[in-house]
Amino acid sequence: MVKRKIIWSPRSKLDLFTILDFYHRRNGTKTYSKKLNSALRKSVRLLEKNSDIGVRSDILNVRNLIEGDISIFYEIKSDTIEISAIWDNRQNPNDLNILK
Repeated sequence: MVKRKIIWSPRSKLDLFTILDFYHRRNGTKTYSKKLNSALRKSVRLLEKNSDIGVRSDILNVRNLIEGDISIFYEIKSDTIEISAIWDNRQNPNDLNILK
C-alpha cells in the first residue's frame, strides 16, 4: 500500500474542534475530549497506509471511517487523503452535508 499524506480541510478542523469542545463543556473536564481526540487521530493515521478501510458513501470518491460514534469522511486523491468532515453520529442525520 502507498503511504499518502493526510490533509485536514478547514471544515474538518472546525468539526473536530466543535465536537471536542462540546464534550469538554458537557463533562466539565478535558479528559474525555483528549481520549476521543487521541482515538480519532489514531484512526486517521491508519488511513495513511490503508486508505480503503473506510466504507464507500453515496458521494463519489468519498469514504467514511467510523470510530466509535464519530464518522470521518475523507476523499482519496493521487498522493493525499483529504479529511472533508467529522460527524458525531448521534446528531440529526438530516443536518449532515458533507459537500459544504
